[in-house]
Amino acid sequence: MNNKLVILSIAAFSLTACKKEAPKQDGAKPYPVVNVEVKNIVGYQTFPATIQGRVNNDVRAKIQGYITQVLVDEGQYVTKGQPLFRLETNILTENAAAAKAGIGAAESTIAASQAGVNAAQVEVNKLKPLVAKNIISDVQLQTAQANLAQAKAQLQQSMAAKQQASANYKGVAANIEYSIIRAPISGVIGKLPLKVGSLVGPTDQTALTTISDTSELFAYFSMNEKEYFDFLEKSPGATLPEKIKNLPMVELQLANGSIYSEKGRIEAITGQIDATTGTIQFRVAFSNPQKLLSNGNSGSIRLPKAYDNVLVVPESATYEQQGIVYVYKVDKGDTARNVVINVIDRIENMALIKSGVNKGETIIAAGIGGLKPGTAVKPKPVKMDSLVQSIKPKF
Repeated sequence: MNNKLVILSIAAFSLTACKKEAPKQDGAKPYPVVNVEVKNIVGYQTFPATIQGRVNNDVRAKIQGYITQVLVDEGQYVTKGQPLFRLETNILTENAAAAKAGIGAAESTIAASQAGVNAAQVEVNKLKPLVAKNIISDVQLQTAQANLAQAKAQLQQSMAAKQQASANYKGVAANIEYSIIRAPISGVIGKLPLKVGSLVGPTDQTALTTISDTSELFAYFSMNEKEYFDFLEKSPGATLPEKIKNLPMVELQLANGSIYSEKGRIEAITGQIDATTGTIQFRVAFSNPQKLLSNGNSGSIRLPKAYDNVLVVPESATYEQQGIVYVYKVDKGDTARNVVINVIDRIENMALIKSGVNKGETIIAAGIGGLKPGTAVKPKPVKMDSLVQSIKPKF
C-alpha cells in the first residue's frame, strides 16, 4: 500500500511539473501591410503672399476746394478719364469771367495801339520826300520817326498784355477743368474716405481714393537666404534670368484654403536681400478674368516640387528614435523587423524614401506604436492609396 501511494504521488508531481513547464502560446496579432511602391509625386512649398493690383493709383485733387459731388461708389469699375468728384467752382467762375474781360480789354488796347502805329507811319511817309527836297528840315522827320517807334513799342506792350490776359484765362479755365477730378487709369475704386463738403487740396496726405487695375495681379512672397539658394540650386538654368524663365507655373491658395483657378508665373526676383528681414522677394503674375481677386487680398503661393520614380510608404508606417527614422519590414512572412530609412520628403501622408527599403518589399503600414523587433505578426494586405486617403485630415 505504501508503494502505491508513492507511485501515485510521483505521477501527480510529474503532471504538475509538465503543466508548469509548458509555454504559454500567444497568437500573432494582425497588422495592415503594404508593398513599397514607386510613384511620381508632386509636393508643394508654401509661402505667405500679399496680392496687389498691376497698377495702384492714388487719386488726389490738383486744386483746393470743397467736394460738391461724389460720382462713384466703392468697388465700382471705372474707365480712364471718367469723372469721379466735382469741386466747388463759384470763385473760379468769377475769376474766369474777369480773366476773359481782361483779354477783351487787351484786344481794345492793341487796336488803339495799331491805329497809333498806322498814323505815325503815315506821318513818316509824308515827311520823307519833303526832307529829300529840302522843303522841310530833317528834325521834323526824326521827330515823326521817334513817334512811330514809340507807337510800335506801345503796340508790343499791348500784345504782351493780351498774352498775359490769355494765360490768366487759360490758368483759371484749367483750374475749372481740374475741379472735375477724373480717373487717371481704368480700374476698381477703393475706399472713399472723404465725403461731400470735405475740403481737399494737392498737399493732402489722404488720397481721395485709390484705383487699382486688377485685370492682372501681382502676388509677392519672400524666402529666407537659405531657402533662396536651395531654390536656385534646384532650378534649371545657368543664369538667374534663365532660372526664372524655366520655373514651373505656381498656384495661389486663397485665404479660405481653396486653390485659385488661374496659375501664375514667377516674373521677377528682387536683386538684394532685405537687411531688416533677411529675405528676398519674389513677384508672381496672375490673370484675373473674373475679377475675383482684389487689391490687398492675401493667400499663399504653392511652389511645386516634383519627384519622379520615388519609393513611397505610408507616413503612418514610419517612426523615429533619436533622430533616426525606421519602418517595420515583414520578415519570413510573419515576423516584424525594423530597418532604418532615409526620408527625403513627406507629402500627403506619404513618406518619400531615398534608401532603406526596396520596391515590392512588405512593410507594416499602421498601428506600430507597441510593436517590437522580432514580434510575430499576421499580415493583412491593404491598398496604400486607400490607407493614405483614410487618414488624410479633413479641413
